[in-house]
Amino acid sequence: MPNIRRALLSVYDKTGIIDFARTLADAGVALISTGGTYSVLAEAGLPVTQVQDVTGFPEMLDGRVKTLHPMIHGGLLARRDLESHMKQVSEHGIELIDLVVINLYPFEQTVAAGATYGECIEQIDIGGPSMLRSAAKNHAAVTVVCDPADYDTVAAEIRGSGDTTQETRRRLASKVFSVTARYDNAIASYLLSQNGSAQGIPAHLLISSSTAQTLRYGENPHQPAALYGDFFRSFHKLHGKELSYNNIIDIDAAALIIEEFDEPAAVIIKHTNPCGCAVGSSLLDAYTAALTTDPMSAFGGIIAFNREVDVALAEKLNEMFSEVIIAPSYADDAMDILRRKRDRRLIRLLASPPGGSSVQVKSVRNGYLCQIADTQQENPADWKVVTRRQPTEDEQAALTFAWRVVKHVKSNAVVYTNSRQTLGIGAGQMSRVDSSSLAVLKASNVSLSLENSVVASDAFFPFADGLLEAVKAGATAVIQPGGSVRDEEVIAAADEHNIAMIFTGTRHFKH
Repeated sequence: MPNIRRALLSVYDKTGIIDFARTLADAGVALISTGGTYSVLAEAGLPVTQVQDVTGFPEMLDGRVKTLHPMIHGGLLARRDLESHMKQVSEHGIELIDLVVINLYPFEQTVAAGATYGECIEQIDIGGPSMLRSAAKNHAAVTVVCDPADYDTVAAEIRGSGDTTQETRRRLASKVFSVTARYDNAIASYLLSQNGSAQGIPAHLLISSSTAQTLRYGENPHQPAALYGDFFRSFHKLHGKELSYNNIIDIDAAALIIEEFDEPAAVIIKHTNPCGCAVGSSLLDAYTAALTTDPMSAFGGIIAFNREVDVALAEKLNEMFSEVIIAPSYADDAMDILRRKRDRRLIRLLASPPGGSSVQVKSVRNGYLCQIADTQQENPADWKVVTRRQPTEDEQAALTFAWRVVKHVKSNAVVYTNSRQTLGIGAGQMSRVDSSSLAVLKASNVSLSLENSVVASDAFFPFADGLLEAVKAGATAVIQPGGSVRDEEVIAAADEHNIAMIFTGTRHFKH
């Protein structure tokens, strides 16, 4: 007789379950099963016993109660090395269960599909997690499988020796507790979201996520790193080298800014900051304009588009080294051209999946910071012109474009643009005047004129000197949140130089 004598199988995802069960049956393992899984195995001609024949109690409450019984959990939890345990199970006629194969009701998928509250509640699995946890606790003797990906490994060991190794049982048990922790986290997060919380921030921060990919290293080669969660629900790699830690951060930053635009747009990202962004009549026009802003920084950057990449654009992209290209689709001929660069990553930007979280979490020493993502869509009709001169139609279009870009630039952020492209970008400086000076220098380096440009500042100008720098550079209109104690001083300086200025009332710090 094999060491594994009885197995309980109860799976929602029935991928591979018939072949796996047949391997068990061929090895002399007795099969126990529930509901739909029992039907599938019986129809496949496998010898299988219903759980209710083991418990002596029928399934009830529409299947809510079927495995919560001492005949099941006693068989899972009994320690084989304790005489008292063996005596008790013998006294009560409980037969040991040596293998459990279970996967859970699709709660997360049900929520993501936009199901009703009642439908989601019905997808909370009770018996499954209970049996998984019982079996995993007793993994010294019980093998527990919660993922079809592990069927082949377990089947091979059973065919070889009739049992699994202690190492395999420990690995599978740790996987179970990761799965059930994530499952409970998903349920708790959903219920908390339904109960409401302060401005959308959860009352309890619950983080549980599976490893999506182990990375070569983090920001630097001496830092181990991994990617967790469902990143690849939004981004599908079509070609090129493995994504790095820094690639992933930049890809996310590029997607956030390119999704700001409805017209054909291109953005080039370096270290999460846009070093060029433009819209145009075509993606090629937009890319050419975006590249003009800062071609030196664009080298080795991440480039994102919001339309299909065609052949003409692909040929242009191959003229410069880039780490990653992102687009919603690629023409077949364009892919052939882009694949000539063997290592460059080609990413397809997928539509945002339903049910995605807008909560951002950042770790700090001994804690976490949590905020709602800065995805607020502002209506220019709500902005306030605070100067005597109103912006012209062209200035208004340029100010709207600049405001879309500046929210994605690290603070302090100052961005000069026209209505179609960035002209100079100053990011991450300690003072707003320094950011403005850097933006002017960047434009000068590539001979881009700032005459009749507009300027956006992610937060208010605390003094008039920042605005005067913009005037000196050639800007004719300014967009900023307002809110400084010296707003009147800044407005007076704008009026003195015939500058049009808009207060949006919304700050866009990005640390």
